[in-house]
Amino acid sequence: MAETETAGGKQPRSVRVVLLALMIAMMLAMLDNMIIGTAMPTIVGELGGLEHLSWVVTAYTLATAAATPLWGKLGDMYGRKGTFMTSIVLFLIGSALSGMAQDMGQLIGFRAVQGLGAGGLMVGVMAIIGDLIPPRERGKYQGMMAAVMALAMIGGPLVGGTITDHWGWRWSFYINLPLGVVTLALISVVLHLPKKRAQARIDYLGAALLTIGITAIVLVTTWGGTEYAWTSARIMELIGIGVAALVGFVFWQTKAAEPVVPLHIFRSRNFTLMSLIGFIVGFVMFGATLFLPLYQQSVQGASATNSGLLLLPMLGAMLVTSMVAGRVTTSTGRYKVFPIVGGVLMTVGLYLLSLMDTATSRFTSGLYMAVVGLGMGCLMQITMLVAQNSVEMKDMGVASSSTTLFRTLGSSFGVAIMGALFNHRVQDVMAERAGALGSKVTEQSAQLDAASLAKLPAAAREAYQHAVSSGTHGAFLLGSAVAVLALVAAVFVKEVPLKGAGPKADGGDGPVPQDKVSVAEPVV
Repeated sequence: MAETETAGGKQPRSVRVVLLALMIAMMLAMLDNMIIGTAMPTIVGELGGLEHLSWVVTAYTLATAAATPLWGKLGDMYGRKGTFMTSIVLFLIGSALSGMAQDMGQLIGFRAVQGLGAGGLMVGVMAIIGDLIPPRERGKYQGMMAAVMALAMIGGPLVGGTITDHWGWRWSFYINLPLGVVTLALISVVLHLPKKRAQARIDYLGAALLTIGITAIVLVTTWGGTEYAWTSARIMELIGIGVAALVGFVFWQTKAAEPVVPLHIFRSRNFTLMSLIGFIVGFVMFGATLFLPLYQQSVQGASATNSGLLLLPMLGAMLVTSMVAGRVTTSTGRYKVFPIVGGVLMTVGLYLLSLMDTATSRFTSGLYMAVVGLGMGCLMQITMLVAQNSVEMKDMGVASSSTTLFRTLGSSFGVAIMGALFNHRVQDVMAERAGALGSKVTEQSAQLDAASLAKLPAAAREAYQHAVSSGTHGAFLLGSAVAVLALVAAVFVKEVPLKGAGPKADGGDGPVPQDKVSVAEPVV
């Protein structure tokens, strides 16, 4: 296929090959937590460390959040292709090391390495699509990215469960290696981008302050009430460090030449509200995908594979609703109804999930999950769409990366806070119902998978099922309360007409000028 002249230069001979590589890269970044969610009970059963369960996910999402703005700046300075390939290599190194982990501490550390690479994957995909595809054509490729999300969210739990049951949990990480190698080969051979780049300066101080602040606050939510008392000196120190770092970060962003998060974008009410809603969606979504498999395997007796399949009502409803909301918004230009309806459904669905106990059937829990999925589907695509519509074209990339950052932070905080509450409830109920034996089971945390749980004495097994049920009750009740904030935020959204792409987007002739190409996240 001959090369075609496009915005400001030539595209590769096969744009489809490049897009295939980008879709694989996005799948790697998005699929990882979905696979690990269903494998976690087995991982903890072998490595131990139930009290550190949430950190396996938190380390990944926290590292991703910290790295996201830096990868974007590095791509501007040194070129997107080399930076993108570097992030893939780092992600693959983290994957290989995670698969070889011998204890929970090593796994958490290697997951952080994975997360650093994953931040570059997401930013690289968004930026490269912005370089290759003119705005008037970019819409038709958003459907391809939506398909990747569908495959990751629906197929991830199934793939993770199947791999865990048949190959072992370590292959949940090793599976990334052949996919990553294929992506590297395709990008290396086929991708050609203009070499001219804006020489933006990296805001190292801002990135450091943001990382320190986020890490300190997440440590407070993870350790408070479990490792340390809420009033202990260690927790107070972390709170002080976190607050000081975040206050310093906000102050420095007003002075920095190239701020990590330019504060002027928050002057838009809609952008601020969408950032808050995105944070809450991340908080709820990753908490649900972590604790639902635990409940299904420990209480309902599902295997790792079946617990992945049992998540389909939530993930399928999320996918369908997200696609419908996007199409309706594109055709009508109206969108405010979706955040409101989504906030209501998400709040109600999480409350219903909090009602589950040891007698709840799989059919009933599936219905509850579908309600949550419908709510999140109404919110996921709209948050990015409205956020991008709320800023000027020159800030499109900043708006996309900032919205992604807030969603990532939400997932990190959600897993940490819900995980701390879950662990506290499980330990308390086990101590109440099974005494010393119950404390030993939760301390070793070796009986989380259904097969091992069946070997326990009947009294201990019943106590553990009640403990997990109580833990999920508290986690989802908290999620429902947090989701109310998304509903309140949605009420205050101002329905501003969506920006068009100009005459060229409606079928005009000629290429779109290069200065009109914005690096923006595909709306999925």
